[in-house]
Amino acid sequence: MQLATLCYVMKDDKTLMLFRNKKKNDVHEGKWNGLGGKFEQGETPEECVIREIKEESGLLIKNPSLRGFITFPMFDGKKDWYVFLYVARNFKGKLINSHEGTLEWIPNEKLLDLNLWEGDKIFIPWLFQDKFFSAKFDYANGKFVKHSVEFYQF
Repeated sequence: MQLATLCYVMKDDKTLMLFRNKKKNDVHEGKWNGLGGKFEQGETPEECVIREIKEESGLLIKNPSLRGFITFPMFDGKKDWYVFLYVARNFKGKLINSHEGTLEWIPNEKLLDLNLWEGDKIFIPWLFQDKFFSAKFDYANGKFVKHSVEFYQF
């Protein structure tokens, strides 16, 4: 089992996205993603997401909002991934040259036009709703198969 975070940093009507084009043997190569990564020993989800955003973008986020939780069974063919999804609108700092890929502020109305994982096209609109979601996205050999979701009111 792998615990991870994924965060969508937003300002005005744009979202910071990462084009994965720098790491070797990257399962996400050529895709656009939010920012985030694996938990380190003893971290809370909030500590993980704050650290990951700082490492990948140079931005220090404050008060990230937990919007959902997604299970990706055997996503990488090795283990189940459990991902806490956040939105962050409060941050400071300047963008760095990320070791993960190219960072870019994308207009929100263009997010779904990016080369995203199929499942991301489904859950990204949920980030803009006033509900919490718990979902499962099944992939087989890198291809989207199906998903299920439960929504909870705040």
